[in-house]
Amino acid sequence: MDYRKLGRTDLAVSVLTLGTMTWGRQNTPDEAFAQMDRAVDAGINMFDNAEMYPVPPAAETRFRCEEIMGDWFASRKARDKVMIATKVAGRSQMTWLREDGHAPKLVARDINEAVDGSLRRLKTDYIDLYQVHWPDRNVSQFGSNPTVYSEPDKAADETPIAETLEALGALVKAGKVRHIGLSNESTWGVMKYLHAAEMHGLPRVASIQNAYSLLNRTFEVNLAEACTREDVSLLCYSALAQGYLTGKYRNGALPEGARKTLFNRLQRYEGPGATELNDTYLDLAAEFGLDPAQMAIAFAASRPFMTSVIIGQTSVEQLDTVLGSLDVTLPEELLTRIDTLHRARGNVAP
Repeated sequence: MDYRKLGRTDLAVSVLTLGTMTWGRQNTPDEAFAQMDRAVDAGINMFDNAEMYPVPPAAETRFRCEEIMGDWFASRKARDKVMIATKVAGRSQMTWLREDGHAPKLVARDINEAVDGSLRRLKTDYIDLYQVHWPDRNVSQFGSNPTVYSEPDKAADETPIAETLEALGALVKAGKVRHIGLSNESTWGVMKYLHAAEMHGLPRVASIQNAYSLLNRTFEVNLAEACTREDVSLLCYSALAQGYLTGKYRNGALPEGARKTLFNRLQRYEGPGATELNDTYLDLAAEFGLDPAQMAIAFAASRPFMTSVIIGQTSVEQLDTVLGSLDVTLPEELLTRIDTLHRARGNVAP
């Protein structure tokens, strides 16, 4: 297992991070425990969570992923072996996230309630990396990094980034949080957080968690330079395009228990040209004698701006397949072919 520095912190993070968003819907607690056990045995030292997980979010399953992880920590006495990353929800209409039923925003009141709930559920007294799940402001597209920009309406009560950062800084000062990060954020947002930290003596963001895959390389356009120069680590999600890059949905297949089969919410990876390009990458993996999932994960992990690839799995068998990517080195010929395809087809699943 390779370990890489997280931002300007003293933490070294495994190149693979264990994702958790299926626990409590697609996975039972016992299945989640087995995944965590296997991950630690393989050298993974960060688990990523969120207060709203599992996904799809729902009132009846809210907080379950954190609860399951907390039960595992209590059972295994393994808190010193794993860094916890979790997230506070941005502005949304998920009123069931807050005790009094109001719509969440990134203000001190909501952030404080959220972090205290996460600490309680995770059965810990500190969180290693506390992330803003998505911006408080309205953005052109979820993920804050669209290929086509449309001007969103500005909310009348938009929370200033400096105000959000001040609330997060108070959590660091109180010892509840070690470091802070962003998610689904844009270059502008990252730089505003960094500027606010410098101007007001507040903590710098250590990381950003955005989508990145063979089908979505928008991070490279502006964020890669900004984050590399400013030491903001990328923890990418959906490196397998929510399963499309494994080939399991090819030719319209709907495997039993798969996310598309259960929830039909993978439209982010079904835009114009996405199916055709995805099939081309599957064929390319076959041509080079590679498992397509391992090729996709190895590609993401090999990027010079990548700190850790967050992996999603619903079984130990799937986890073992992904762990096999650690032994895969992509040849230069393949990398050249991938870049040629990308330049011709673009970001089909931003």
